[in-house]
Amino acid sequence: MMAEKDPQLSAASAAPTNIEAPSADNAAASTEPTAAPRRWLRLGIFWSVPLIVIGILAYLWLTSGGSVSTDNAYVQQDKVSISAEVGGRIVEVAVHENQRVNAGDLLFRIDPEPYRIALAAANADIAAAEARLTTMEVTAGSMRSDIATAQAALRFAEANLARERALMDRGFNTRARMDAAELRVVEARGQMESARMAAVRAEAQMATGASAPGVNPALLAARVRRDQALLNLSRTEVRAPVAGIISQSDRLQVGQMAVTGLPAVSIVRSSQSWVEANFKETDLEHMRVGQRASVSIDAFGEGRLWGRVGSIGAGTGSEFSVLPPQNATGNWVKVTQRVPVRIYLDAPPPRPLIAGLSAEVRVYFRDAPR
Repeated sequence: MMAEKDPQLSAASAAPTNIEAPSADNAAASTEPTAAPRRWLRLGIFWSVPLIVIGILAYLWLTSGGSVSTDNAYVQQDKVSISAEVGGRIVEVAVHENQRVNAGDLLFRIDPEPYRIALAAANADIAAAEARLTTMEVTAGSMRSDIATAQAALRFAEANLARERALMDRGFNTRARMDAAELRVVEARGQMESARMAAVRAEAQMATGASAPGVNPALLAARVRRDQALLNLSRTEVRAPVAGIISQSDRLQVGQMAVTGLPAVSIVRSSQSWVEANFKETDLEHMRVGQRASVSIDAFGEGRLWGRVGSIGAGTGSEFSVLPPQNATGNWVKVTQRVPVRIYLDAPPPRPLIAGLSAEVRVYFRDAPR
């Protein structure tokens, strides 16, 4: 009622009702700039995931068959077992475990006294052989003198027989004197023959064989015994044949008896190392000697070493085992065999290798990555 009476109040109260609400087109226009980037982002994420998967699968497909790998691989080094060549009691040990030695270094010494005695006995045998040889030479000279004496006696007996025969022809001799003269000739011939045989025996004792001309066999045998005694004496000092690191030296103890041929200590030749990788037989189809290979040593972390295939084993590991498998049985089960492949490194590693370290090897049939 009051509004109707007051025109200004009616106009003021009715003014808000004339304001228009925003239309739907205006609302859509205001939200369109923010919705478009979000839509493209969702589309990018939606298509990027399958594209990445496809790219990975394509890479694996392209690179599959270009290499093979195995983690059944170990570092190998030459190991030289040292044994005594003569028996005896160990009197000195000059090395200890993990010591680095050079070729020719003393490892241990065996009691040399028994071998010095053997050397002295061999020298005595040489002296005795030389004395016997001198005696035989004197005997041979005496035999030659006996031959000359026997020849003179024979000539005299033959001349006497000729005189007795001449007297017998003129009738001034007896038959008994003739028989005695003939007997003396026979005796002289026998003595000369005996002297010749004795001289031959003396010469034969001093003779030399075709295998050692100019040396008496008895004297040669004595010298050989002396050389053997000298060799045995030198072998009482056991020295390193190669350079490397001493291993298994616990068997070397002063006072222990060294047995001929029984290993007493080992030397690991750390300067020559390679990796023995045992690949499955199904991985060898495209493997060839000279192909490039990468080696990852477990003890070295993530670093890689490079090398090449040096050789492929002539037999599987089971073929050379102590007890090879016998597959001619009714319960036979096929097992994939492993073949040892030797990998030679191109350059020395940054750290010294240790025999037996585990490694992972990959052999590339085509160009290896750099």
